[in-house]
Amino acid sequence: MKIRKELWFGFALMALIGSAALTMVLSVDTMTNGHYGLLMLSLVVVAIMLGFPTAFTLMGMGMMFAFFAYHSGTQTAGGAMQQTLDLMVQRAFSVMGNDVLISIPLFVFMGYLVERANLIDKLFRSLHLALARVPGSLGVATLVTCAVFATATGIVGAVVTLMGLLALPQMLRAGYDVRLSAGVITAGGCLGILIPPSVLLIVYGATAGVSVVQLYAGAFFPGIMLAGLYIVYVIVMAKIKPAWAPPLTAAQRFVPLPAPLKAIGATGEGSAVPKLIKALNGKRNQDVSTKYLLSQLGIALLPALLFAAVAFASYQSATTVVPVETYEELQPMGAGSDVEENTNEGGLSEPKSEDGGLAEPPSGDAVAEPPGAEKEAPAAGAQANAVTEPAAAAPAAQAAEPAATTKPASMSFWIGLAVGLLALVIFYAILSFTRLEVFKMLLSSFFPLLVLILAVLGSIVFGLATPTEAAAVGAFGGFLLAAAYRQLTFSVVKESVFLTAKTSAMVCWLFVGSAIFSAAFALLGGQELVETWVLSMNLSKTEFLILSQVLIFILGWPLEWTEIIVIFMPIFIPLLDNFGVDPLFFGLLVALNLQTAFLSPPVAMAAFYLKGVSPKHVTLNQIFAGMLPFMGIQVLAIVLLYQFPAIGLWLPQVLYR
Repeated sequence: MKIRKELWFGFALMALIGSAALTMVLSVDTMTNGHYGLLMLSLVVVAIMLGFPTAFTLMGMGMMFAFFAYHSGTQTAGGAMQQTLDLMVQRAFSVMGNDVLISIPLFVFMGYLVERANLIDKLFRSLHLALARVPGSLGVATLVTCAVFATATGIVGAVVTLMGLLALPQMLRAGYDVRLSAGVITAGGCLGILIPPSVLLIVYGATAGVSVVQLYAGAFFPGIMLAGLYIVYVIVMAKIKPAWAPPLTAAQRFVPLPAPLKAIGATGEGSAVPKLIKALNGKRNQDVSTKYLLSQLGIALLPALLFAAVAFASYQSATTVVPVETYEELQPMGAGSDVEENTNEGGLSEPKSEDGGLAEPPSGDAVAEPPGAEKEAPAAGAQANAVTEPAAAAPAAQAAEPAATTKPASMSFWIGLAVGLLALVIFYAILSFTRLEVFKMLLSSFFPLLVLILAVLGSIVFGLATPTEAAAVGAFGGFLLAAAYRQLTFSVVKESVFLTAKTSAMVCWLFVGSAIFSAAFALLGGQELVETWVLSMNLSKTEFLILSQVLIFILGWPLEWTEIIVIFMPIFIPLLDNFGVDPLFFGLLVALNLQTAFLSPPVAMAAFYLKGVSPKHVTLNQIFAGMLPFMGIQVLAIVLLYQFPAIGLWLPQVLYR
């Protein structure tokens, strides 16, 4: 009879725990509590690698070693057990009271709804037609699709799997190299780890005590930089080795025109706007309704209308000067002293008479003096005499309210306007009926997702909504998108809710287990021992960052990003102050680093996601070989971010500091 794999795991874990307990018993005199903390950390990593559930392993190990920490002191067994249970309840309650975590199920629900709206097929088709003349167009379109879809979903496995089903067969049929195709899909699918709204950034922010809003703003440009480096690599490889990424044939670039447009004599290369205007004024449009022609002309003129609206709003903003009144200008002289005097324990108290009742309001021009005014310094009396009558001050303040003024627009505005007009002229000069059809495909696939992403991220970055509120807007937007594309069925909603609950429960239980584990680790003095060891090496800031990133990279081989964040970030975060490292900047480096971990063999989850949906002739070694250049690009991105921190810190500093 074969023994189940889970039993072998159980035997192995029991052997580990038994050896740990034996070590504790035999070396009580030689090991400190800090060493027990390190032993607990190593046991947790081994147990997770054996396949045990991460959250419950963290909770079990944390409670066992917390009991040992309490019992090794002056506590009895009963007292130690009571304190351990109290610790578990307190840590679980602190996680339940964390408002930031509310945004996780909402963002995940948005991602699952968008994933099931079948937008990715139309998105990839429209993008690869729009980029048909770019070298390596299928690879570039795949990366752009991955970036957009990863932004809308943030689920690595879903993006890699869907693009493996959709883009990989088309790239292989077009003659693309297997390694390049696999590398493009796996690297592009991992962009959701970094690009907001990333769940990883929410988990890191809650763990490190960093604002999620600032993390989202900081990760915006590094995410664009990394996607741009991927695209540049694909274009360069397509130029250097055309056999790896052949250009699309005329048949692959062909876009059929609708019958009404053919009826007015439209051809694939004909200029669209003049032909539509001529058809409206001509006599050859009897078979085509004027309403249809006007709708096509309106779609073609949408970029011009949008440009006009943006230019008008920019001109108003550039030429209007609104004076900003300071706080001192809005307050009457001496009001600050009255407020301080009438304030009792943080609140304003009503004026009282000497007998304890409410005092009569002052009549005429008299100003009631508060009790004890004669004891105040002459300066305070002068301030009190300077208080003006509210009834008279209000009209004066209204009369003195300054009006907005105008100023000439700056030279940069006119340069930007000229560049925009030139781009608009070029756009309409090359807008053929084929490109108009591609533009209509983008309107139905790319722009709805873009509007949803901008609404969610824009409201967060510009301070219009908290991450939780923006996540609610995103979930509602995903609901509307699924309804608009007629994919909003009961089974879709049911499956999305189930997967959302499953993912959210996993993350929240991980937080509970991490909180208990971190508390036990601190009780045993493990954090203090690690800090003492690191500081004893006399590392510089650069050396510390290199050491920490190398450790995180190595941990990314056997562990998921959730385990790395919730287990090891509480160990690294307290060390940052000693080296003068901004936790926000450290979080951006970690997010870039964990992308590398997703692509690093032997435990590269993105490779196994892709292998599960690839044709049989695509081997795992080919997928690993295709991922290696993109790992190098990720390392380059980490170096660029370290050398030029403004890539990640400029936007948060401009918006929030």
